[in-house]
Amino acid sequence: MQIIGAVLETSGADAPFARSRPFRVGPLELDAPEAGELLVRIEAAGVCHSDLSVVDGNRRRPTPMLLGHEAAGIVERTGPGVTDVAVGDRVVMTFLPRCGECAGCRTDGRLPCEVGTAANNAGTLVGGGIRLHRGAEAVHHHLGVSGFATHAVVSRTSVVPVPADVPGEIAALLGCAVLTGGGAVMNAARPAPGSTIAIVGLGGVGMAALLVAVALGVEVIGIDAVPAKLDLARELGAAEALCPADAIDLGLRVPAVVEAAGNARAFETAVAVTAPGGTTVTVGLPAPDARAAVSPLLLTAEARTIIGSYLGSAVPSRDIPQYVDLWRAGKLPLEKLVSSRIGLDDIDAAMDRLAAGGELRQLIAL
Repeated sequence: MQIIGAVLETSGADAPFARSRPFRVGPLELDAPEAGELLVRIEAAGVCHSDLSVVDGNRRRPTPMLLGHEAAGIVERTGPGVTDVAVGDRVVMTFLPRCGECAGCRTDGRLPCEVGTAANNAGTLVGGGIRLHRGAEAVHHHLGVSGFATHAVVSRTSVVPVPADVPGEIAALLGCAVLTGGGAVMNAARPAPGSTIAIVGLGGVGMAALLVAVALGVEVIGIDAVPAKLDLARELGAAEALCPADAIDLGLRVPAVVEAAGNARAFETAVAVTAPGGTTVTVGLPAPDARAAVSPLLLTAEARTIIGSYLGSAVPSRDIPQYVDLWRAGKLPLEKLVSSRIGLDDIDAAMDRLAAGGELRQLIAL
């Protein structure tokens, strides 16, 4: 079938992207789903820093590639062997497929799926195939999703069905921002109700972490260099919101800290504001050559713990229903993460806005 999608032609384009225009939006051919796969009509897709990192070259992927890894939609066709998802179901797409059998999958979310990671690195679906083409040219899949399009073929292991009363825009946010940010709180930091957590970096993932922490009854201190984000953090329930310099100067010390900015300075700030005996969780993805300075003596003398959390240490099939329950109960107002709605044709400029730090989640409504 023919679809419309936003294909990244080359990684490492020069900013501003509205001028260099690394994307080409146009028609593609999408093969029918094969065994264990689904055809999904995309309802909404979020624009995330993990997309930007491919555009600017910090995460090299094979190109051309149809980007977009945070999306949700309606199943229109199932491939052979898919019996637990039906045509008409709404599904959340997650950017790390889980085979459920490898050594990574046996760590209860702590490590990524080995099979899914290999497919993501190769730009294929889990089975190794590519379903996207422009004539004779193959177009690679992005993290098993390729959500910047009208339709996608995905592995059954890349989706989690959600009830029909969960809107498509809310469902899309569950696939990355909430799984990653919320999971860093719920699965990695694990603060007790009534305790305090600091979140460094208040973009889409950081704000999702904030919302989940508040929903769990945890006091939140937000830290970011953008004043408007500090104001929004207070509106979303943060007990306090500080710029990094003020947090350091005030001698802030918190038992659990989540770093969600994805840069070395933010990581250093997160370590600096962690209390003795506390835990620093880093969930952001900095450039591969980024380096941070941390005192080993500090870790030893103050019995500190630093842990990494990829995709929020999530098991999507386990975690997404919990977030749905919180949303239904009115405790998780995810719609407040949507900073703007755009079309596919605005994707180049959307990457510029994301890089400038002024957006939480731009949603492509399809």
